Amino acid sequence: MTSNTTTPDRLSAVGRRIRELREGQGVSLTALAARAGIGKGTLSELETGRRNPTLETLYALAAPLRVPLAVLLGEELGAEASDEAVTARLLGVRHHDDGGITEVYWLAIAPNGSRVSPPHGQGVSEHLLVVRGSATAGRTGEPATIPTGGFHSWASDAEHSYAAGAEGAIAVLTITSPPIEDLGP
Repeated sequence: MTSNTTTPDRLSAVGRRIRELREGQGVSLTALAARAGIGKGTLSELETGRRNPTLETLYALAAPLRVPLAVLLGEELGAEASDEAVTARLLGVRHHDDGGITEVYWLAIAPNGSRVSPPHGQGVSEHLLVVRGSATAGRTGEPATIPTGGFHSWASDAEHSYAAGAEGAIAVLTITSPPIEDLGP
């Protein structure tokens, strides 16, 4: 998959959303960088559209901003974020009447790739359906091996991971979040 997060317009849009969310919550650049575990300079470059955000960085920012990844991607269908192991392409977003949100991603896990994802908040759940190859995914210490056609679900309010063997894996990932006020710290 080719990432479309690298175009200047996409970089600026993602950076603008991060800055607007941060400022809207009254959080300083320094405080958000510390909460996300990234450098202040990195965050500044992201907000000004001078740095391409990796999937890892976007997830690191989503948690302290208390928003789903799709919000940082602008809920733009086809928007992608990736790192060295995983590429996620947004397929759909559904806002529920109660304020919850469901995100659907096409996920490609590189051959022998693995990534650890930070907690997403209380009440957030993930469901992974493997379409090709096989994957190992789930909460840290509780991963499941998922063959082609298999699926696994877990509460993603704790650290969790995705990995694939030598053949890599293609999957559909659904993330369901409760209303933002219910996400907890």
